[in-house]
Amino acid sequence: MIKQLSIVIIALIFFFACKPTGKNLQDSEHQYTNKLIDESSPYLLQHAHNPVNWYPWGEEALAKAKAENKLMIISVGYAACHWCHVMEHESFEDTTVAKIMNDHFVCIKVDREERPDVDDVYMSACQLVSGRGCGWPLNAFALPDGQPVWAGTYFPKDEWMKILTQFKKLSEEDMPRLEQSAAQITKGIKDVDQIEVVTSESNFNKDEMLSIGEAFLSNVDFEEGGRKGEPKFPMPNNYEFLLKYYHLTQDKKALEGVTTTLDKMAKGGIYDQIGGGFARYSVDGIWMVPHFEKMLYDNAQLISLYAKAYSVTKNPRYIEVIDETVEFITRELKDANGGFYSSLDADSEGEEGKFYVWQKSEIDSILNDERKSNIVNEYYSIKKTGNWEHVNILHGTDNPEDILKEYDLDEKGLNDILAEAKMKLFEFRKGRIRPGLDDKILSSWNGLMLRGLAEAYKVTGEEKYKSLAMENAAYLEKNQLQSDFRLNRNFKDGKSSINGFLDDYANVIDGFIALYQISFDEHWLMKANKLVEYTYNHFYNEDSKMFNYTSDLDPPLIAQKSEVADNVIPASNSMMARNLQTLGTYLYNKVYMDQSKQMMQNVLGQITDTKMPNFYSNWCSLYLDLLNPPYEVAIVGPNSEALRKEMSTKFAPNALLLGGTSEGSLELLKDKLQADMTFIYVCQNKVCKFPVEEVDKAIALMK
Repeated sequence: MIKQLSIVIIALIFFFACKPTGKNLQDSEHQYTNKLIDESSPYLLQHAHNPVNWYPWGEEALAKAKAENKLMIISVGYAACHWCHVMEHESFEDTTVAKIMNDHFVCIKVDREERPDVDDVYMSACQLVSGRGCGWPLNAFALPDGQPVWAGTYFPKDEWMKILTQFKKLSEEDMPRLEQSAAQITKGIKDVDQIEVVTSESNFNKDEMLSIGEAFLSNVDFEEGGRKGEPKFPMPNNYEFLLKYYHLTQDKKALEGVTTTLDKMAKGGIYDQIGGGFARYSVDGIWMVPHFEKMLYDNAQLISLYAKAYSVTKNPRYIEVIDETVEFITRELKDANGGFYSSLDADSEGEEGKFYVWQKSEIDSILNDERKSNIVNEYYSIKKTGNWEHVNILHGTDNPEDILKEYDLDEKGLNDILAEAKMKLFEFRKGRIRPGLDDKILSSWNGLMLRGLAEAYKVTGEEKYKSLAMENAAYLEKNQLQSDFRLNRNFKDGKSSINGFLDDYANVIDGFIALYQISFDEHWLMKANKLVEYTYNHFYNEDSKMFNYTSDLDPPLIAQKSEVADNVIPASNSMMARNLQTLGTYLYNKVYMDQSKQMMQNVLGQITDTKMPNFYSNWCSLYLDLLNPPYEVAIVGPNSEALRKEMSTKFAPNALLLGGTSEGSLELLKDKLQADMTFIYVCQNKVCKFPVEEVDKAIALMK
């Protein structure tokens, strides 16, 4: 089993949010320039003109530390990190601080989004040192060989100076003490990911599933949605599991947990009521005050979640959220070649949220209609004195019926007024100084977006979503996928510089599978399979029967890490396990399916032992598939596209669609094509029921 450096603590690393600077480094001449100037990462470039002699992570910095026998300072952050910016301004732009750092340490800056492997090592060190969750900026001190001796997060200048002085003194006077500390921390880091291979066959059963579901639901806030307490994070995969759990058990509390969360989020300040798209999290317990940065990975997964929820509930607001969020991403995060950028800053003009908040007087002036202005202000809780720090965050009322009654409106009349107001406010907001953009493209997050677009297309039939998905897949294939099926992780300014990690493969594989499911083009299924084969060759760990996070082609770090716990983004191992189960079904590959089951067995004890299985939500979805094997729904014949579209609008999370106008090459389609007829074959474990010609009849066969 994974040794319990509390999975909850591991999961909390995502719960400490940050924000970017949005600087334009070319606006003026600079007194200082360091080794980061040749990097493409916007986060690293933000520090390229610090007086600190920063190096990027790499052989040059490591060799310098060894040659000069100096401790390393490894400072980790990302472009959407507010406190990273604060510490930069207070300390890293200060020449007095920089002199101490330059004279006595080798200083390395790391973009955690480009190098999550490095971040994971030193974040684990921070958690071991502090005994709790850590966040960013992450600042670690390490021996010249990379072993960490201590790590912390944000420090004000005075405190940071004291820490620097302390480690300078220790390195000069008591190096054995630092070496002893490093040995202990390094052992702890390696122990965190120790996985015991479970050789006995697990008995996946309904009682155990219900127990997991009960524990899952015990953490849901049924009043405000999300997990109980604050801050509140979207955690989309949690609610995808609950939708699937509801489908199989008909437990109405599971559906209530999903709809309450999605309804409250869509009304809340976490959702950009004017321009669409979600901020990273809400600092309170009611989704009102966001940490204003917008991340691609959140929005991509939330598109998928709202699409699946719509297929269950048919709530038209969910379609609006999907459309507005895709429009936001297309407008502000899309590269001309089809890739999607990483994030938008929370800050503009040095203030958090300034781009997104309002004064009441602004709204009144822009709308220029007292009655409409009163309605809009009341609907969005706008106050003259502000509803947050003397400004207003737009968040929808929970009681629109009161406004309908007060202003003698019907629902359409209110919606028309709100739509007109949103258009005017959006046009006005376009004139404001925009938040900074992190325009690097990450394969992993684009894989999530590819899945999101495919899910949006399924439930709406809107061709624009399919076109965006096809364009994104072509982008990944052209720019990130190499001839030997190696993936690059990043892409910016026409080049990639980092070899892909397991999450890049896992999420792109999942995206390609999703594209097959909306196109029946086997090209994408075969590409997904080739990527799986590559991960076996370069990531698979025979000892643990899991996948390492880094490829065997990459220079080794002090510990080989394996990502298991699901978080804001599902763990790369849970994604791979589900990919193997899905592809194993499509390709009639028992090796894949057995491997998926083995991985589930290895982690199952952690799920059943914890009171918070929401930190294993993607594994829990796999458990449901292993307990209730998916239906193989083959749609074959000249009318297959129309029937596929109709079938896709139904919520059938345990059904895998396949087919086309021909039988193609899949074993599951063999002998199913009938002349001039289109049939739907509902099969399970390769055993098929009598074919039908209507979608509703096929759905009935799966109940």
